[in-house]
Amino acid sequence: MTKKPTKKGGDPWPLGRRPGFLIRRLHQIHVALFQEKCAEFEITPLQYSLLSALAVRGTTDQTSLAVDVSLDRTTTTGALKRLQARRFIERAVRLDDRRARACRLTATGTALLVKMESAARAAHRDTLASLSKSEQKRFIMLMQRIVAANSFEA
Repeated sequence: MTKKPTKKGGDPWPLGRRPGFLIRRLHQIHVALFQEKCAEFEITPLQYSLLSALAVRGTTDQTSLAVDVSLDRTTTTGALKRLQARRFIERAVRLDDRRARACRLTATGTALLVKMESAARAAHRDTLASLSKSEQKRFIMLMQRIVAANSFEA
């Protein structure tokens, strides 16, 4: 079998060697595992991240949450509205800035996080299960390095 040259004359770049393709596939794999393990809670990985960030921050504004989970404000607001509709969070107009909304977990949201913690951790464990413990630590460290090198303030 002969290789077709690329337009620049080099060898074709197989999908299985492209970082972007592999990252997208890994994300798909993790989301599927998360949905499988956490199906009973009807929470997306993004919503879980927002709830987790609120658990750490306590009461905070939507913009800070958007930065915490590395999302744009519009997407964050939509996810927060869905969580509010299910009574997992409260969103109130801030008295000091009528344009901003203060968010906090409700008792129901806190209880949900507690109930789904082991299932969510299982999804994360299963995502990396094919790696040894030392490979998992190294992989996470490398991902953290890439994220840190490409992070910026919104």
